Amino acid sequence: MIPSSSSDHDSNPGTVELRRRTRELEILNAVAESLNASVDISESLEAVLSRVADLLGLRTGWVWLLDEASGEPYLAAAQELPAGLRDNPATMEGSCYCLDTYRLGDLNGAANINVVTCSRLRWLKEGAEGLRFHASVPLYARGKRLGVLNVGSPEWRRLSPDELRLLHTIGDMLGVAIERARLYARSLELGATEERNRLARELHDTLAQSLTGIALQLEAAEELIEEGVEAHRVAATVGSALATTRLSLDEARRSVLDLRAAPLEGRTLANALAILAAEADLAASTDVDFEATGAAQPLPARITAGVYRVAQEALTNALRHANARRIEMHLTVQPERLQLRVEDDGGGFEPGEGEPGRLGLVGINERVRLLGGTLKIETAPAAGTRLLVSIPLADG
Repeated sequence: MIPSSSSDHDSNPGTVELRRRTRELEILNAVAESLNASVDISESLEAVLSRVADLLGLRTGWVWLLDEASGEPYLAAAQELPAGLRDNPATMEGSCYCLDTYRLGDLNGAANINVVTCSRLRWLKEGAEGLRFHASVPLYARGKRLGVLNVGSPEWRRLSPDELRLLHTIGDMLGVAIERARLYARSLELGATEERNRLARELHDTLAQSLTGIALQLEAAEELIEEGVEAHRVAATVGSALATTRLSLDEARRSVLDLRAAPLEGRTLANALAILAAEADLAASTDVDFEATGAAQPLPARITAGVYRVAQEALTNALRHANARRIEMHLTVQPERLQLRVEDDGGGFEPGEGEPGRLGLVGINERVRLLGGTLKIETAPAAGTRLLVSIPLADG
């Protein structure tokens, strides 16, 4: 018997089907490995996008998630976005054909969608920047809508039914991972709330005990004065009360700082900054304008608190020392980076000068550094000042 050639072997339907199923299992295992490596939503989404793009030969991918509180969509992750979208964050704001269809419940499974019908991609240039097709995969968990996974390519190719089914399975896995990450985040928030309650009780107990001790010492000093004892004995008692007061003040300050770990709880960073700008606008003779791009994206509490304090200090500096007539504050949040720009048309200053009014810049720089970010200051005498803060949100 003559053995079959390799070409005959490769064309065998059973062999082709086995090879296809093996390849699918490899992809699903790779995706599962990425999802199991972290309970952080951003890291999980970035990992899946990278895996899907590599394994299916696609270039671009992005994920919309719906905010749990407001239901508004935000760009949660992106992989190799075209420059026209990447460099213009506002183009990735709001709704589009895919999201509208998803919200109406018509996006059943993964579906090829022509670029002509996609409101967000329609205006991109053809060629290297343009996307000739993209597929949308709905994300659910326990029947709850979570968002949409989009993948695309500049080359015109329709994904095969097998590839679409594979994407749908990946979407199911990703939905479970997102729900798991959100449950984990909520457990951390609950733990933080319990810790803050503990600190509040500790602060109350500490102050009550300290004030009782101070009151007793001062009453003792009062009795010594009434008895006409030596002044040094009275002074010693008052001195002890003063020392206790100082220690209690230090302890109170420490506890209050701990309680400020989440000063904006219940508000998004964009909402808090909008209120800050509005209050400053009313209190000063300076116009203070605020704009936000990507405001729906949830942020870690430490970044929310840190960036708010940076904005607060920058605004204070501009109002007190710049003699500005107008201040602009703009927050931009993208999946991988947060940027804050605070710009005024005031007097400016010479970079490097240690003016007393500019000491707040030292604190701003320290906060930004602790968040792993960078601070850039553009200023000159009589030319206004621009602060540019950049904070990484995910590993690149």
